[in-house]
Amino acid sequence: MAKIWKPGDTVALRGIYNQCAWIVQSAIVVHDTDGEVALAIIPGADCMMPEGYINGKHGERREWDRWGDYKKNNPDMQKFTWHTNRLLVLMEPQNYYATIYFWQENTNQFLCYYINFQLPFWRSECGFDTLDLELDIVIDPKRKWHWKDEEDYQKGIDSGILLKQWTDGIEMAKPDVFERIKKQKYPIDGKWLNWRPDPNWSAPKLPENWNEV
Repeated sequence: MAKIWKPGDTVALRGIYNQCAWIVQSAIVVHDTDGEVALAIIPGADCMMPEGYINGKHGERREWDRWGDYKKNNPDMQKFTWHTNRLLVLMEPQNYYATIYFWQENTNQFLCYYINFQLPFWRSECGFDTLDLELDIVIDPKRKWHWKDEEDYQKGIDSGILLKQWTDGIEMAKPDVFERIKKQKYPIDGKWLNWRPDPNWSAPKLPENWNEV
């Protein structure tokens, strides 16, 4: 039987491709139920990321050949400490997306809802696994939205990394996403806006088996 995690447990949220862990974030379980998993990613959290992610996409180069790295199958993982923003990641079983609440940590300002298209999550010994499919929707506090990373998503398709069954999954998920945005249905209804991490929590560390797939 798959493990059900308790509130306050530390887990790894991992992006898995070709039996390799690529993007790995330590997270704290807010709740874990049959209908939803809620994970907190807070500043100070241990992460393991490819060099291209750290120094490219979020570094001086401002770009990362993610699909090229995937084809080489060499993650070149390096330690990275999460900073600046606090995230609440909400994942529902079988959904091809997660809904993420973003706050600026030092001001508690709510920044946006974020639809992260990804593979439906599955459980691992150290937490939860998925694969970020790159396409995103950013929804501001007034519910105005825009697409994000459309070009990188298309490059993933053109490279052959993003399989048709995955892109079909996204297309099937879009009507549900747009209905939730339009009608302000859960979780894009503000239910979690006043949520704050437990003050007794400390920044999580990655489990020792974070790289075992």
